[in-house]
Amino acid sequence: MRGFSTRIARAFAALFVFIAVPAAAEDEPGWSIAIHGGAGTIARDDMTPQQDAAYRAALQSALDAGAQVLREGGSAMDAIQAAIEPMEDDPLFNAGRGAVFTWDGDIELDASIMDGRTRDAGAVAGVTGIRHPIALARKVMTDSPHVMLAGAGAAEFAAEQGLATMPPEWFETERRQKALERMKAERLSAIDVDIKFGTVGAVALDRDGNMAAGTSTGGMTGKRWGRIGDAPIIGAGTYADNRACAVSATGWGEFFIRVGVSHEICTRLRHRYRTEIDAAQASVPLDDEGFPTYIVHASEFGLDAAQAQEEIDAVIADVGSLGGDGGVIVVTRDGHPLFSMNTSGMYRGRATSDGLREVAIYGDE
Repeated sequence: MRGFSTRIARAFAALFVFIAVPAAAEDEPGWSIAIHGGAGTIARDDMTPQQDAAYRAALQSALDAGAQVLREGGSAMDAIQAAIEPMEDDPLFNAGRGAVFTWDGDIELDASIMDGRTRDAGAVAGVTGIRHPIALARKVMTDSPHVMLAGAGAAEFAAEQGLATMPPEWFETERRQKALERMKAERLSAIDVDIKFGTVGAVALDRDGNMAAGTSTGGMTGKRWGRIGDAPIIGAGTYADNRACAVSATGWGEFFIRVGVSHEICTRLRHRYRTEIDAAQASVPLDDEGFPTYIVHASEFGLDAAQAQEEIDAVIADVGSLGGDGGVIVVTRDGHPLFSMNTSGMYRGRATSDGLREVAIYGDE
């Protein structure tokens, strides 16, 4: 018994050394953010220099708004809302102003948001006239007992909360109207018309180690019968969990719902963390009595960007195997801002406290 106690004491002493030494050298906690403005068939040959510049400027503006919140010590929740709202106001994207038309010529908006610290979430579907659906989704999370509200009920709740509304013409754009007319005249599918999914989203990790994710969209051109895609569905278009990651998706929603893309990515990353920790523990040298000389502690272990990317890419590949396309933005609990897509491009950007600051459009960037 005494020998067993000695071995336990030895293991705990080794554990103390293992976790205490790195802690003394810790730097100030960092932050990370990634945004997207939709994925799809986006080719350089189809973009004029002016269009390219306009999208990059819009992405940079949204990215800077979110990064500023994090740089000043703000929360991940505030950062993603700050990044998404400018894109909801920008007619370049399919969210808020500039959203696509339904078959009946209306504009119906969806959005969701999730707090990785508590896994609280809020979502709205099929709302009209709401300037910032992402703000309404957050109010559902914080000021209602529910996770998702839809249609007239969501509008009633928005009015009670005093959220900004705009008349129908504020949301409408000529290019979206023409897309609907072309779809009807040529009997095209929504996928033929919506070659660029303009859904917007943001994910972030703040200095306190908390994560958040949000997504906002107008859906698909010519949608009928109250169709709802993945964007407002927690676990499909949006998910955040401090134990793993924050995810926002964009693409062909029916397939992202079937795969449960956002939750699946977080689940795979949690499993990969555990697998890598177990592998690291197995490599620890043993003492003379066959016991590990130290214990690998989860708080001192993380996945590198390449390991996380493998898991994310596997989920997008699964979407592709079913016939769907699109992409995701992900921030891991280790602060890696990552992208994955099976399309030729995705409007996207990322920034970190380490100085990374970039926006991109095409798949080869």
